[in-house]
Amino acid sequence: MKKNILITGGLGFIGSNFIRHLYNKYPDYSIWNFDLMTYAGNPDNLLDIEDLESKEENKRYFFIKGDICDSLKLNEIFNRIEFDFVVNFAAESHVDRSIINSDQFIRSNITGVHVLINILRHHNRTRFIQISTDEIYGDVPEKIKSNENYPIQPSNPYAASKAAADVLVQSYMKTFGLSAIIVRGANNFGFYQYPEKIIPLTITNLIQGIPVPIHGSGSQIRNWVHTNDFSEGLDIVMHNAPNSSIYNISGTEKSIIDVVKKIGEIMGKSGKKDLIVNVNDRPGRDMRYAPDSSKLTLEFGWKPKKSVDESLNEVIHWYLNNKKWWQDIMTKKRK
Repeated sequence: MKKNILITGGLGFIGSNFIRHLYNKYPDYSIWNFDLMTYAGNPDNLLDIEDLESKEENKRYFFIKGDICDSLKLNEIFNRIEFDFVVNFAAESHVDRSIINSDQFIRSNITGVHVLINILRHHNRTRFIQISTDEIYGDVPEKIKSNENYPIQPSNPYAASKAAADVLVQSYMKTFGLSAIIVRGANNFGFYQYPEKIIPLTITNLIQGIPVPIHGSGSQIRNWVHTNDFSEGLDIVMHNAPNSSIYNISGTEKSIIDVVKKIGEIMGKSGKKDLIVNVNDRPGRDMRYAPDSSKLTLEFGWKPKKSVDESLNEVIHWYLNNKKWWQDIMTKKRK
């Protein structure tokens, strides 16, 4: 069945992988990618899709450069195209950057969401999916997992901005009957991830012989899910979940230092004394995230296909085989 889908922030890591997932799985779907092309929005993330499109007579992937805070441009698009789904990946997401200056996080992560849902409340046929994060739950004590009803208690400006967006979407569900779902993802990792995040940072640093910076002891526990597994879970929720519902999508718990050491082991660097360099921990650092995705498993049978350890080998090989992709990013970053 033909459907129109708008992906906001589709040049980023998770958004571009979800576009690839939809494009390959649903040949009848037309996908519009609306992205501002900020530092983490990389057109090279979808070169394979662009290449496939160049050989197709009937195009089904379209790119629009734009800002989700631009209500005039978005209204023009929604008046021209009737979308079945809008999936919002557009966000500033780096915690350290939010601590240094949170202005852009408030603008993109809260104001941008407000602009989107304020338009969408007049388009009842369209289902809105807000991509959130497990960081909104804050620091979770040992032996406890944060399900979708766990209290929201963010510890940094990034997490607070995402929590505010969640609450805003929920208010529009109740006040205006907005057709919407919230998806709270764990730490995604995989191919095409911007190399400021810990897994690609570790891999690319070790390739270059540079020590990996670890905040504090690195004993902080995070939950890791491969972006392909996340895309499968999101696909299920988008098509099947009831309106006004919330779902966690999570994977494997593992400390940051153990993930870094595992990468070093796979890459044959584990014996080196200069594998890591400890740096001061960031303020408001949470020791443990533990999102519980059993609701998604019980209702729809979803579960991650591989653990973080099982997936790291293929992720490492991807970065080894795609040096130009991340080296180009590094070159642009230095300019």
